[in-house]
Amino acid sequence: MNCLDLKDVSYRYDGSAENVLKNINVSFERGRVYAIVGQSGAGKSTLLSLISGLDSCKQGSIYYNGQNLKDINRDNYRSKNVGVIFQSYNLLLNSTPVYNIALSMSISGLKGRQAKKDHAYALLQKVGIDMETADRKILKLSGGEQQRVGIARALAHNPDVIIADEPTGNLDEKTEADILQILTNLAHKDGKCVIIVTHSDNVSAVADTLYKIESGVTQNILDTQH
Repeated sequence: MNCLDLKDVSYRYDGSAENVLKNINVSFERGRVYAIVGQSGAGKSTLLSLISGLDSCKQGSIYYNGQNLKDINRDNYRSKNVGVIFQSYNLLLNSTPVYNIALSMSISGLKGRQAKKDHAYALLQKVGIDMETADRKILKLSGGEQQRVGIARALAHNPDVIIADEPTGNLDEKTEADILQILTNLAHKDGKCVIIVTHSDNVSAVADTLYKIESGVTQNILDTQH
């Protein structure tokens, strides 16, 4: 069963005469990496906003595990079922990685101060951040380390779906490769559905399925078995 299904999804911004997305019909499964490519303004980030529940489609429907997002609590969906990784990291710079992740756990409703802290250390170790680095201020970490923290934060509530908007856009090639290995492991080893918007050929190369958005319409240009 697909974890996400988009059926005839269209979207236009308020005050606009044209749809930025037009009759999108795509599905996403657990255990696979999806890359979404297209020119700037094609609607990639808009599509991620709809999938993550930050916005709702004007026409059509999005289903998570067979349930229409319009019929469920989208705040609950965002806090428990979807993890988002940002290009600009969006971390609290004067706090530590552990605090950033524990705060995310609090927002999602997880309880127990020590339990959250222990879980935060475990998640950071999973993405290659040792305990010493985990207790430093974010502003003292490199871009690659900050993105690792961003990935760990996205995993804080063990979501089914990981959404990443240009997650390697600010990173050098070596660090990009490390981050891509983490993301592919999350799909292929941990069974997550990983959806990445990207301009990077390196990111597209690791995708199991590659969707291109052009003039608001998607086309599947790659579909492989990992």
